Parts: sequence; C-alpha cells; structure tokens
Amino acid sequence: MEDDAAGAGTPASGAAAAGEPRDRAAGRPDPAASAAGTERGAVPPVGSGPGASGSARTAAGIAAAWRRERPGAPTDSIEIVTPLWWLAKLFADDRARVLRAAGIDAATLDLLSVIRRAGPPYVLGTREIARRTLVTAGAVSQRVARAEREGLVRRAPGAGPRSVEVALTPAGHALVERSVDAVLGREASLVQGLTPQERTQLITLLDTLMADVRRRTAPSAGG
Repeated sequence: MEDDAAGAGTPASGAAAAGEPRDRAAGRPDPAASAAGTERGAVPPVGSGPGASGSARTAAGIAAAWRRERPGAPTDSIEIVTPLWWLAKLFADDRARVLRAAGIDAATLDLLSVIRRAGPPYVLGTREIARRTLVTAGAVSQRVARAEREGLVRRAPGAGPRSVEVALTPAGHALVERSVDAVLGREASLVQGLTPQERTQLITLLDTLMADVRRRTAPSAGG
C-alpha cells in the first residue's frame, strides 16, 4: 500500500466500497481481535482489550497467563502484536471521531487525499488511484461517483481507451485541506509522549517489521 487516507499511518485503506465499514469490509484486520487468539470480528476475551484492568491490561500479563495455562505455547509475539492491535484500535477510533467532526468519511478522505498528494493539477486516473490505495476498481468507481455527486471531484475521459481521469474541484480541495490538517494535527498530539530519538527508533523498527511481515504473508511465501 502506498499510504493511508491522510498519509498519517492509519491501517490500510483496503478494498471496501464507499461507505462500507473500514475494518471488516476493507479487508483490514479487525482491531477487536487480539493476540490472545480471537478471530476477526469475534468478541475478545475479557481483560484483553486496551481498556482492561489489572495484569491483563498489559501484553506481558496476557503472555504470562498463556504461559501459565498452556506451557510451551509460542507466546513471543504477544508483547509485540497485542499492543499493535490496541494502538490500531485507539488510533482508528480517534480518527473516526476527528473525521465525523470534519464532516467527511474515511473512504472519501482516502480518495481526495491521494489526488491531492499527486500535486497540481490534482488529477489522477482511476487505475492509478486503485494502484496507490490498494482499493479495487469497483470500489474506486463507487467512491468517485459519490464524491462527484457531492461536488468534490469531476470525471473526464482519459487519454487511453476506457480510461477515466478524476480531478479535485475547488470544494474538494478545500475539504481535503481542512480534513488533513485536523487529522494530522490530532495525531501529532497523540505521539507527543515519545522523544525525537524514540520516534526515530520506532519508525525504523516499524519499517523493518512491516517489510518482513509483508514478505512472510505474501502469496508467494507459501504459508
């Protein structure tokens, strides 16, 4: 994936059509599932969520409990994966609140943002939009049609056969500017607890983990 709606690190934009839930429908792992073994969409065990109390509130507590209950179980990943699930849930919920206040949904912001990041004259073909966002062609078509009805983009025939170009309108440009400022400003405040050095270290580690997980989960990996 190229990046998320605002370029600020939200989980993948996925393949959801416009208006569909951003977790299950988009093909993004449901943040409700945890490393304690719940399946996508299932209710996580009591004490495994980001708001749990006591020792179960920490990933270390969950790992210790599984080692106690199932000696020999491979628990090494829990203290890495579980906090990532929890952070994804917290960030996603917080961003949803910001977007509601800004008067835009995540799918529309995803569309407007990828065109805005392309630079002047703020035009992209639908195939390129799909490639950059990892959204299916059908989902892109639905998102563009809805945004066009709302006066945020306009479509025009492209240079190639059956190609379509999508351009931001002044209203769409203004909306994405406001929305991105709101999202990035809010999320900048959420990571203020890290020092500049800690941020650099975390970025490096996340990049390393992301590249390796992508390699291991690619269809050609044979899992």
